[in-house]
Amino acid sequence: MTERWRDVAHIGHAELLTPTPEASLEYFTTLLGLTLADERPGSWYLRGYGDYEPYCLKLTAAAAPGLGHLAVRAWSPEALSRRVEWLKAAGVPGRWVEPDCGKGPAYEFTDPDGHPVRIYYHTTKYQPPAAERPAMKSNHQRYRGAGANVRRLEHVNLMARDVRACREFWADGFGLRTFEVIRRDDGSEDGAWLSSTVQGHEVIYVRDYLGGTGLSGSGRLHHLAFWVDSREDVLRAADLMNDAGVPIEAGPSRHIPIQGFYLYTREPGGNRIEVCSGGYLGFDPDDDPVVWTAAEYAAKPGWGARLPSTFRSYGTPPVGAPEESVSSDWPAPFPTRIG
Repeated sequence: MTERWRDVAHIGHAELLTPTPEASLEYFTTLLGLTLADERPGSWYLRGYGDYEPYCLKLTAAAAPGLGHLAVRAWSPEALSRRVEWLKAAGVPGRWVEPDCGKGPAYEFTDPDGHPVRIYYHTTKYQPPAAERPAMKSNHQRYRGAGANVRRLEHVNLMARDVRACREFWADGFGLRTFEVIRRDDGSEDGAWLSSTVQGHEVIYVRDYLGGTGLSGSGRLHHLAFWVDSREDVLRAADLMNDAGVPIEAGPSRHIPIQGFYLYTREPGGNRIEVCSGGYLGFDPDDDPVVWTAAEYAAKPGWGARLPSTFRSYGTPPVGAPEESVSSDWPAPFPTRIG
């Protein structure tokens, strides 16, 4: 067996674009419970109470919803250099970008489907103000218990026209491990779940059945997922969303891949957001990926309601089909405060 190597430590953060920045900011702070850590013109930097870095989400005002970029942190300066050299040798265009709110410099490039990605090493460790200092020195911020009380960004799910090419790009170039795959008889793939850690997924690709593209031809976003400590917290999030008049697209229920417990809504800008917990961890160093055929996956061996048809087609930015329009079910105006 080829020895696995690890130059990527973990997923670092995601930049989310929104055409409704004030309402989106309210959703993430009031309903999800993220803390506003910093603010720059047109952008807001948000953190979960478990983040050791300054932020896990950069929210940026834009004409349309979607992914600004996905960022991963390297294990060391040397690991960062090795990955940049691999990208250059593979002919992948890229450029260095300046530090952003305590993270970077970062090397920016695109995956085979055009999603913007950054890799960085240097970061700032979060120093909470006096009012947010935890009693336990091993914690990074006081337990606030606000909203759904999300701890961190758990994974990013990207829509792709060629799932297999994107999966192999991360596996060959960055050492990410494939945990599960949905593979068709012709060898093409409908989904792939990858991670740089024992966590079952950090980066996911699903087939973009509409073949859409985002801004500047980049790939589309399926959803961002934020972790909470228990299934009960997922149910709490469902109650919060329901009382706030936020439509629930799917869940609470249990996924087939990785077996996580989930709840899906769309934030006011139109981006799909998951609140999740549970799932398995992969400690076996030589475990092979779980491969589902399309028929096996369609048979739904797990429990819970089936996902709605929009789950296969909707992504951001929308591409124009009726189910692709930004949800018109949002309450107007979005509630300013809860509780």
